[in-house]
Amino acid sequence: MVLRSGMLWLARNEQAEDLVRRSGVSRALVKRFVAGEDLSTALDRTLGINAQGMDASLDLLGESVEDEAAARAAADTYVDVLDQIQAAGVRSNISIKLTMLGLDISEEMAWGNLRRIVVHAGERGNFVRIDMEGSAYTERTLALFRRIHDEFPEAVGIVLQSYLYRTDSDVEEMIARRARVRIVKGAYNEPETVAYPHKSDVDAAFRRHIKLLIRSGNYPAIATQDEAMLRGAKLYADGIGVGQERFEFQMLYGVRRDLQEAIAAEGYNMRVYVPFGTMWYPYFMRRLAERPANMFFILKNLVRR
Repeated sequence: MVLRSGMLWLARNEQAEDLVRRSGVSRALVKRFVAGEDLSTALDRTLGINAQGMDASLDLLGESVEDEAAARAAADTYVDVLDQIQAAGVRSNISIKLTMLGLDISEEMAWGNLRRIVVHAGERGNFVRIDMEGSAYTERTLALFRRIHDEFPEAVGIVLQSYLYRTDSDVEEMIARRARVRIVKGAYNEPETVAYPHKSDVDAAFRRHIKLLIRSGNYPAIATQDEAMLRGAKLYADGIGVGQERFEFQMLYGVRRDLQEAIAAEGYNMRVYVPFGTMWYPYFMRRLAERPANMFFILKNLVRR
């Protein structure tokens, strides 16, 4: 837990970022988790995923934008991503972070950029997933989600994090409004005042939320690489007569590709979360924080530098 917290702290450290970006060893590992720095490369990777019978969710990496021009540019890029998805015939929706669209500047800035993207997605028969960030943004994110979902219920969905105490009630609310939910355990370093501090409690919450969403949700997305969780979800769905077409599994690009392919081969809907872009460092460090072997590998190389 201490090591994970340290890695999450490094995700916000500019000196560590500079070292990682200049390290050839680190860059090689980045390619495992990030589908490329440009959209063309990411689309090629996504076509390969589609060829294996899986769908995708393209995510332009970036967060905590504090410049209005940069927030508008991010919205422009997402509009282009949606156009390129359609032009290339790629089976993919998109994932977005509200702080990339200007939430730290103002809610109205983020709202304007968000609405533009969702309208564009709806016109192209596509779908936008709003990612959840740290707990300081949870209620603000949900407030904007409620607003956009009221207007475009078929074109937008939300992510909820099981490690937050509040998520039981948030899941119930999203079920009631028929919102499409991606449920995740959570990857940010949160205080005990808002999140379960112990893995066993997070796992129990995640199982609880999976069951609620499979039983009563609107095409939920179960996002995990945990094989025990995956088995449990399949068994629960089978046990209550919920067909494979009524939910999907989601996994991260570059993580357990063998498992992704096996689940798709079983006939389940599998979607791969495909991140791309130049602002990959915070995302990359969060992925390392989830994988101790990779953490030690990178830390060893940083110490050498």
